[in-house]
Amino acid sequence: MLQTRVIPPAEGAYQYPLLIKRLLMSGARYEKTREIVYRDQLRYSYPTLIERVARLANVLTAAGVKPGDTVAVMDWDSHRYLECMFAIPMIGAVIHTINVRLSPEQILYTMNHAEDRFVLVNSEFVGLYNAIAGHLTTVEKTLLLTDLPEKTADLPNLVGEYEQLLSAASPQYDFQDFDENSVATTFYTTGTTGNPKGVYFTHRQLVLHTMGVSTIMGAIDSVRLLGTNDVYMPITPMFHVHAWGLPYVATMLGLKQVYPGRYDPEFLVELWRKEKVTFSHCVPTILQMVLNSKAAQNTDFGGWKIVIGGSALNRALYEAAKAKGIQLTAAYGMSETGPLVSCAHLNDELMAGSEDERTTYRIKAGVPGPLVEAAIVDSEGNFLPADGETQGELVLRAPWLTEGYFNEPQKGAELWAGGWLHTGDVATLDTMGVIDIRDRIKDVIKTGGEWISSLDLEDLISRHAAVREVAVVGIADPQWGERPFALLVIREGHVIGAKELKEHLKPFVELGHLSKWAIPSQIALVTEIPKTSVGKLDKKKIRLDITEWQANNSTFLSTL
Repeated sequence: MLQTRVIPPAEGAYQYPLLIKRLLMSGARYEKTREIVYRDQLRYSYPTLIERVARLANVLTAAGVKPGDTVAVMDWDSHRYLECMFAIPMIGAVIHTINVRLSPEQILYTMNHAEDRFVLVNSEFVGLYNAIAGHLTTVEKTLLLTDLPEKTADLPNLVGEYEQLLSAASPQYDFQDFDENSVATTFYTTGTTGNPKGVYFTHRQLVLHTMGVSTIMGAIDSVRLLGTNDVYMPITPMFHVHAWGLPYVATMLGLKQVYPGRYDPEFLVELWRKEKVTFSHCVPTILQMVLNSKAAQNTDFGGWKIVIGGSALNRALYEAAKAKGIQLTAAYGMSETGPLVSCAHLNDELMAGSEDERTTYRIKAGVPGPLVEAAIVDSEGNFLPADGETQGELVLRAPWLTEGYFNEPQKGAELWAGGWLHTGDVATLDTMGVIDIRDRIKDVIKTGGEWISSLDLEDLISRHAAVREVAVVGIADPQWGERPFALLVIREGHVIGAKELKEHLKPFVELGHLSKWAIPSQIALVTEIPKTSVGKLDKKKIRLDITEWQANNSTFLSTL
């Protein structure tokens, strides 16, 4: 490391820590009367938000939450979630945003692994929580969140109901300074075999991510997306990488924020119209559902800017949205990156080009944002040229990337091999700095924004008496992004079709071992499954074969 000149600070100089509380206190400076809206049920101003965060901090502290404790949240997108995203880390605790779409078995694993001590549970998830409560090893108390008139529920070690507790708490709280490198948030990412992995982010990282996102989305004129006059409504679950960090950005800038609760396409259109929403973000599947809703059929969505991430934005969806007045912009990131690292950018050269060329670059992963470094490497870790043609694994550096996996140092070391975060995505970089994602290294299937392990699915399918050999890959689907496709070699004297396979997998869904979205909707019965020279399943060849079979309308494809 270079030996540089360092001057010690003057005596008494304030050492300013980058803490999440700074983001909360900034928003009210700009627009005190802007509202936080929850469905059609509640709205309040920024001063009230600050007061409610203080009340929640008092409730949690009175319940015994201490700095360093992990507090889990099971809720839909709501004003309560926003308050938790501030109050919990601001008292020095860690918020665990539970992915309620995981199987009960996986949720149980994540809660025990994260060592959750307190859990805030929406009334819709009381049954789910109670089903696993007896196996939780660290949870001490629960707190009820509900929209219902009934303010109680059969939850073990229940402290009380959220609104009742807040109304009785003091609206003042002295949020102390502490080390900016303290962990603020954690959540669990799936996408490979085995158990979910816990990623975590510090106050410093989240503040820097917030500043980076506000710059990427607010200062790039060619795709300007977000400013103080926008009305923000997330359509990405708040348990998914802090709703991509945008609630922190919106709060820092004092935007009007609209939280829709459980997603319903018809209601989302209604909220968009009523609240005059101008900015959202989501995965392609959710947008497709909104566009296909009855409410959208005769609606002009002019003025609605939507960032698409989570999976590739294809041209067909871009054009369909454009026809309805929506401006789509692609962005890229992953759970481990906080998440945003790049967003579509049109430079002077592209702006002078054709509309078709501009569209091509609006749907790519985009240009790395400020403070982000991107490169591509080969399997040996050697850097490859950024020529727009050479493919390699995308690796990243930025001040907000997770520094490892919670309690899994070996996996963290693999993530950061060579001092760069390895994304597991195959990409190219061109001379303009544009990232173009070409493929995934691992054979994980993403359907409707959810990750499915092909190996786990193969294991469950192989338990059917008729199956001798199985391989599962993801194939493109216009609605879901991808759907699982299974190749089966059947034992002699047995018979199986897609419907029989579905019936075989249903019990695993009911037991929580498998997401319902993981059941393949198509299978092919084959005499042999392609393999590599070392005996591994050759999934690249399998995908090519499936594409050819579909193009030729092969009769041995079985469809539900």
